[in-house]
Amino acid sequence: MEFVDFTEAETYEPEAGWQRVSLAGSDEFTFEWFEKPAGHSSPMHHHENEQVCVVLEGEMVVHTEDDSVTLGEYDSVWLASDEPHRVENQSDERAVGLDVFAPGRGFDYWTDREE
Repeated sequence: MEFVDFTEAETYEPEAGWQRVSLAGSDEFTFEWFEKPAGHSSPMHHHENEQVCVVLEGEMVVHTEDDSVTLGEYDSVWLASDEPHRVENQSDERAVGLDVFAPGRGFDYWTDREE
């Protein structure tokens, strides 16, 4: 068993106000809690990992090249490996979510990313 105390977990901000926190995981899968400030959108991107995004608070819109879906509290979406997407908070309030990645990934996806 590996315990992760949320208040002491590894954290970073890919952009101002967009906080991500690494929760318990492994090489097989990782969990990241995240907070999106009002009006924030991640850039369109893709990665080798499959991804499930669950909204815990607020509302987020997930865009792919072909579609968009609005997620409310506890709604989720699955994104295939290498599927281009971005996640946007179109509201005036913060939104909180949980991302699950398989296989697992580290923060270096965003911290070492070239724009």
